[in-house]
Amino acid sequence: MTPDTDAERTTAGGTESVAEQLSYMLALSRPRFWLYLAGPVLVGVAYAAEARADLVSLEAVVLFGYFLLPANVFLYGINDVYDREIDAANPKKDEREVRYRGQSSVPAAVTICALLPVAFAPLLPSASWPWLAVFLLLGAAYSAPPVRFKTTPVLDSVSNGLYVAPGAAAYAAVAGAHPPVLAFLGGWFWAMGMHTFSAIPDIEPDRQTGIRTTATVLGERRTYAYCGACWFAAAGAFAALDIRLGALMLVYPALVAGIATASVAVDRAYWWFPAINTVVGAALTMGGLWRLLYG
Repeated sequence: MTPDTDAERTTAGGTESVAEQLSYMLALSRPRFWLYLAGPVLVGVAYAAEARADLVSLEAVVLFGYFLLPANVFLYGINDVYDREIDAANPKKDEREVRYRGQSSVPAAVTICALLPVAFAPLLPSASWPWLAVFLLLGAAYSAPPVRFKTTPVLDSVSNGLYVAPGAAAYAAVAGAHPPVLAFLGGWFWAMGMHTFSAIPDIEPDRQTGIRTTATVLGERRTYAYCGACWFAAAGAFAALDIRLGALMLVYPALVAGIATASVAVDRAYWWFPAINTVVGAALTMGGLWRLLYG
């Protein structure tokens, strides 16, 4: 009997302990990537705040709490449910992540986490509601049929602007108005590049299972160029707001150029980006706080 079969029978028999289920759910939420959703909330709050009290307002705390964990359970849980067959051949699931094996607790948790914004939306200004809707709709449509953007080249990349929605929701919740268009566009281009870069290690597993993505269509070398173009566009949009922001975002095209020309395996370089994104996000947040405290 294989370990996978054991796990499936244990799950089917309902003999997993609560602690084991919670541990699995925590791993499913991809803790390395928590700040991909929660980080934009911090940036949005930092630039929307007009007073120090805004930084710890109820709206800011509620959104940060949601996008730190429940939103990640929703986003990655629905992805794992509909990628079950694909993930059977994905080596990332053997070491860095967990493999969904049909546990009934996962769809239940995804549903609860998707409905949570309905409960706390009345606490937020109405300007933030469309951004919550954008996140939930794109988060579901990316993985779930009939749309399943992740299997449609270009749309898989474009739809990942959903990672900007938490920051936009936080900005709107604190400021009571939508974020600047250039900031929104810059963040969207950044997310497009980040998503497509993260798909490079999956090119071969996706091709083996017949999945078409921007990365599988372009191939590794041209995908590097695509990511660089997205990140240059992001830097340009941010530079139009503030040249310092544009200069900071140039770290991404520089990195992808270095990876493409160096003898670094992309599946290794991919795991550097949570730390890189954390540092860049912290620098963006500090810029907003500096404006608030000393501007």
